[in-house]
Amino acid sequence: MKNYDHNKIEKKWQKEWEKKKIYQAKNFKGKKFYSLIEFPYPSGAGLHVGHIRSNTAIDIISRKKRMGGYNVLYPIGWDAFGLPTENYAIKTGISPEKVTKQNTDTFRKQLKALGFSFDWSREVNTTDPSYYKWTQWIFLQMFKKGLAYKQKTTINWCPSCKIGLANEEVVEGKCERCGTETTKKEKEQWMLAITKYADRLDKDLDDVDYLEKIKIQQRNWIGKSEGSEIEFRIKNSDKSINVFTTRADTLFGATYVVLAPEHSLVQELKGNIENWKEVEEYVNKIKNKTDIDRTAEGKEKTGIELKGIKAINPANNEEIPVWVADYVLASYGTGAVMAVPAHDERDYEFAKKYGLEIKEVVLGGDINKEAYLDDGKLINSDKFDSIPSEDARKEITKFVGGKIVTKYKLRDWVFSRQRYWGEPIPLIYCSSCGWVPVSEKDLPVKLPKV
Repeated sequence: MKNYDHNKIEKKWQKEWEKKKIYQAKNFKGKKFYSLIEFPYPSGAGLHVGHIRSNTAIDIISRKKRMGGYNVLYPIGWDAFGLPTENYAIKTGISPEKVTKQNTDTFRKQLKALGFSFDWSREVNTTDPSYYKWTQWIFLQMFKKGLAYKQKTTINWCPSCKIGLANEEVVEGKCERCGTETTKKEKEQWMLAITKYADRLDKDLDDVDYLEKIKIQQRNWIGKSEGSEIEFRIKNSDKSINVFTTRADTLFGATYVVLAPEHSLVQELKGNIENWKEVEEYVNKIKNKTDIDRTAEGKEKTGIELKGIKAINPANNEEIPVWVADYVLASYGTGAVMAVPAHDERDYEFAKKYGLEIKEVVLGGDINKEAYLDDGKLINSDKFDSIPSEDARKEITKFVGGKIVTKYKLRDWVFSRQRYWGEPIPLIYCSSCGWVPVSEKDLPVKLPKV
């Protein structure tokens, strides 16, 4: 063939395929295969190369399976709720419903022109009430089981988009969508209690056929840590700082305590902090940094001492300074750490920078020695000297009245980041009863026309 007229030839056969419904999964006898892509978000700009690349890969698999005698179900749909459509609607005065229809019509036309083997009879749209009836039903089941709840939480806030952002959506302190500098804002949010499954998520990684490096990434994300909770009393106060540590054996080497800038004690101790103005300025500055920025490797750690505040080390009753620092997060552990600079690299860097005491308490575990992370025998630890590090963890925890606990880095999922253009949450607030589920027979709760 000298000249391939793709407009004529491809259009002809695509019409033929559609007419004969050759990609439709009509029955489910014999060998079955379910092929699924991530449903695209239909923007006004139309498809981009990322859509084509991923769709092509799964289309090849779907076609190969059909040729191998499988009955393939390969559906398509639109993840069509979202902020960009809402912002466009506000800007132009066109309803988000109409914008969504225009966008999905464009995407559908482009995907069909590309000849992908989707089963178009099973096309879904997340903005269709007959679809989100079932996402609302799922949400109600989670609410009834105590897995969905509402509470105040600190989020990354874009004042231009007027929406909360995930940490990954904030790049160098700015909204990745519009470039506006973000702030931290406390808002009531619906949460999904994924932490109730933290231990199972960790254990079940043993049973899945993932690459080992992926399992390691997942385990780091879940962040299971077994350790101790220990209280440091604050001098001349009825308040105390509760810290979580995996290394209670190093308690005698704790030479200062660090609070997250958002820790409630910072405000509670305001009247006793001699350099409050300095502390307040620092806290406000750090509030606008994302957790990723604050904890990234290689980032220089900063902090400020709470002058006039001293904590009592429960192991030896020594008075030690209290600091706030950006590398401690309110959302992890207890939002406070006991700093043992001789045996923790992060604490060591901070102590060297600010001239804080460094006290070695595990023989062979000096930060400056190659094996500083290995267990050894205790020194400079009073009656616990010469005890193996691992044994000392439980003994010292008991000695200071602490408790052995399991913690996770994993946090509950902030679910409600949408404004208007998203499925309504099927709950009614009652001043007497609190949150009451809408009856299942009354689903879906539809969006009002705005």
